[in-house]
Amino acid sequence: MKEDQVVMEEPGFQDEENVADIKKLKSVGICTIKGIQMTTRRALCNVKGLSEAKVDKIKEAANKLIEPGFLTAFEYSEKRKMVFHITTGSQEFDKLLGGGIESMAITEAFGEFRTGKTQLSHTLCGEHQMELLDYVAAKFHEEAGIFKLLIIDSIMALFRVDFSGRGELAERQQKLAQMLSRLQKISEEYNVAVFVTNQMTADPGATMTPEMPENEATFAITAGGIGDAKE
Repeated sequence: MKEDQVVMEEPGFQDEENVADIKKLKSVGICTIKGIQMTTRRALCNVKGLSEAKVDKIKEAANKLIEPGFLTAFEYSEKRKMVFHITTGSQEFDKLLGGGIESMAITEAFGEFRTGKTQLSHTLCGEHQMELLDYVAAKFHEEAGIFKLLIIDSIMALFRVDFSGRGELAERQQKLAQMLSRLQKISEEYNVAVFVTNQMTADPGATMTPEMPENEATFAITAGGIGDAKE
């Protein structure tokens, strides 16, 4: 049994009532067994038309198909073999990132205005253009293997507009955390690379550190996008 198996293809989800419930889940981007397992009961109960009793039945059916639990080191190693990297267009930049933009992970480019964040996004983007996360998740499922990259430029822009001032800072951070959590789940569920940019003018300090160590790389912004510097 595969974690990315379509839920409607499984015997436990094929009766008429369950199929209707699965359609409701698909409308919010939950399309696979793993997607059900990665979503909390509280979040599932917020899906229109799903009661707590239905959510419990859906969770129970999903857990019977794939028993949740810990991964062995070998299983995790096999999973990591599925990870791939998307080039930035610059070999030096790719080397800095450990090979490029990694799948099953979120890569963030942050910095002040006019430092090339958006240009980097354009270079990475190519033909990968998405609109809404739930719509994207459904697309990843329906057209598996076609989409490999999800880009969000200026991830904080809308949050700054909707939540202004220190009085709304806690709520803003909570909403941002929910969005990042959703992005992380999409990246793992569909093995895609997620790249986000963020404007930053000050360092407030942090309790978490990135996977890659602090380092430097020289690259050039050209008419064709990001590339290696000639000098």
